[in-house]
Amino acid sequence: MQTDRLEGMESRFQSLEIELSDPSVIADQARWRALSKEHADMAETVMTYRKYKEAQEAAEEDRSILGDHGQEELHELAKEDLKEREAEMEALDRQLHRLLLPKDPNDEKNVILEIRAGTGGEEAALFAGDLLRMYLKFAERKGWTAEITDANETELGGFKEVTCLIQGKNAYSLLKFESGVHRVQRVPDTESAGRIHTSAVTVAILPEADGVDIDINRDDLRIDVYRSSGAGGQHINKTSSAIRITHLPTGMVVTCQNERSQRQNREKALQILKSRLYAEALYEAQAKTAADRKGQVGSGDRSERIRTYNFPQGRVTDHRTKQTIYKLDQFMNGDMDEILNGLIEADMAARMKEAETV
Repeated sequence: MQTDRLEGMESRFQSLEIELSDPSVIADQARWRALSKEHADMAETVMTYRKYKEAQEAAEEDRSILGDHGQEELHELAKEDLKEREAEMEALDRQLHRLLLPKDPNDEKNVILEIRAGTGGEEAALFAGDLLRMYLKFAERKGWTAEITDANETELGGFKEVTCLIQGKNAYSLLKFESGVHRVQRVPDTESAGRIHTSAVTVAILPEADGVDIDINRDDLRIDVYRSSGAGGQHINKTSSAIRITHLPTGMVVTCQNERSQRQNREKALQILKSRLYAEALYEAQAKTAADRKGQVGSGDRSERIRTYNFPQGRVTDHRTKQTIYKLDQFMNGDMDEILNGLIEADMAARMKEAETV
């Protein structure tokens, strides 16, 4: 256990409590917010460390009783209590190791969700729509807000591609392992012979580049305005409000057509472009250290097949954790926590193992 580090955190935590009650700090709202965030970020670790120290003190007291021959009538009680305290200390020690792991600076960010139909034609497009609804229902369960910023819909109601902004507390921390290829096995509505087809959809989860210094030279952008397509009534058909932004150095193209004005669509498109460029920079930084990426549950690589949805058997299998659940209907209705928690636990275990070998 990193006792010196934990003692330092507890000391800083106590100092922050004093500062936050200082009238001069309260009057300076920017400073107060910064200190409040630092205090909140430390709270769980400090409280867990205090519980550990309490259990440690109680265990020492039990050992003292067991070593005192004048208190033999209390030995059995002390033995039982010591056993409980040692188990509690072991559990708290593991929890502290997890809490002291370096945090992903993007975990608290909002998410840009991009879904693209892959192999499987119309069936892949239909499954892309199913995945979109799954993520929207998951966001609703978490009390987040979700907004579709661009969509290329097919005649049967599927999506060739769709982009969505999801805003909510710790959205990226819960969804970041969703990037990759999602495979579906089922009998498509378009299949008359009842044969099971296998199709694939690609999902990308990007941290929103909010407050991140992404330098975009306006001379590097080509901005085209065009008429929105798809359902939406007369407004969409008659006004040229859709925006297409091409980032010339990378060839990256972003479109946005779901807002009612050019200005709003341009702002959303630039927001998505910044997030894509930010995500690309993160991926390149991770790729430079292959050993680090081996320790991750998911690399963020869109070509990695991460999950299979088997409708005939009613199962969902995550290929990274080898976890299978037979709750496909609930999962597709946004009840994703069991698999997502498994991914988070596996990632923590891998990072703890890596930290122990350093």
